[in-house]
Amino acid sequence: MKLSLDYGHDGLEIEVPERAQVLKMADIAGLERLEERLEEALCRPFGTAPLKDLAAGRKDACIVISDITRPVPNAIILPPILRILEGQGIAREKITILIGTGLHRPNEGGELVTLVGEEIARNYQIVNHRARARDTLVYLGDTSGGAPIWIDKVYMEADLKIATSLIEPHLMAGYSGGRKAICPGLMGVDTMRVLHGPELLAHPKATEGVIVGNPFHQQALEVAQRAGVDFTLNVAMNAQRQVTGIFCGDLEEAHAEGVDFVEARAADFVSEPVDIAITSSAGFPLDLTYYQAIKGLTAIAPIVKKGGTILIAARCEEGIGSVDFEELILNTSSAPAFLERLNEPDFFAIDQWQLQELCKVLNKAEVMLFAEGIGEEYKGKLLVHLISSMQEGLEGALLKHGSDARIAVVPKGPYVLTRIREKN
Repeated sequence: MKLSLDYGHDGLEIEVPERAQVLKMADIAGLERLEERLEEALCRPFGTAPLKDLAAGRKDACIVISDITRPVPNAIILPPILRILEGQGIAREKITILIGTGLHRPNEGGELVTLVGEEIARNYQIVNHRARARDTLVYLGDTSGGAPIWIDKVYMEADLKIATSLIEPHLMAGYSGGRKAICPGLMGVDTMRVLHGPELLAHPKATEGVIVGNPFHQQALEVAQRAGVDFTLNVAMNAQRQVTGIFCGDLEEAHAEGVDFVEARAADFVSEPVDIAITSSAGFPLDLTYYQAIKGLTAIAPIVKKGGTILIAARCEEGIGSVDFEELILNTSSAPAFLERLNEPDFFAIDQWQLQELCKVLNKAEVMLFAEGIGEEYKGKLLVHLISSMQEGLEGALLKHGSDARIAVVPKGPYVLTRIREKN
């Protein structure tokens, strides 16, 4: 049968045996009258007063948004927030839209229009968080886990603090959204060094779909609570990138409501581990780089047999990722060697956390990557097998595992929580 994988802007077809199992999100329609539903949610939040009441008497406001690597519909969700703020007397020039880049590159130029729409890009102050610029950060003490809390100064100086985000499965935090808008969105590199450290990420509950007992979630929530968040707006989306749920209000309570909603719709199951897993990195913007594509691998790894094969399609039109990540992976000879290197007391490298996640997958399965944005010069240097087509990769995997190999396909990649169904 022919299937379409999310890949770049246009998708990618692959032909797989009829017996292959396709895992997907629940088919749920996008919300109708979305603007009206947004306004209702802002007026009836979880655990806080309505945004209109919170904005009354405030002298200025900061609204945190996700960066270009997240498909958050900012052009839709920001206007009702902005109308409320201005309606309550906060002047337009006193409203800052802060892009929570974490350690990602800044979003500039035409990307701002992509992020927020032309009207907002032209009429509001939009700034990027800078995690490595100490003079743009404020120190708030340490977390209970010993992480120094450095947070964006623009955010900390705002009279009204608002965070917006998308809730979806996340490879370390369990789910994105809520506290992640602040941590790691607005934190400094020294905070990142601890919260993305090898010991924390090696914890079995620091993984997709897990909140309770997840140390990453707990530390990120502590950071966000220390920084303070007056109001949050989280959205959930379907496979067509339409908004299916809106969860406004208290940082923790609104996020918990959204997580319950997403978990019920994102999980799909196989009856037993598979030999071959075929997936994507969910297309643009999540497959812009190899760094981001690793999320597609960690999402499908739970259903793959030890010694199995994962095939992933990710356009990677911006190549490998940051300079730091590219340098790190090009100087890594193998997954076991890197995981051993992480144990060295003085070792630290920016983006080591993503390579650690990749190596955890490689310790379980072989990985084949189809990425038209990655050149031939990288063959043999990225710890995975670069293939010239997904069809070629599948043929090779079938030769290895046999014509009767168990196969699973996840066209939407990391948006799906893959699970093995428990036997009674």
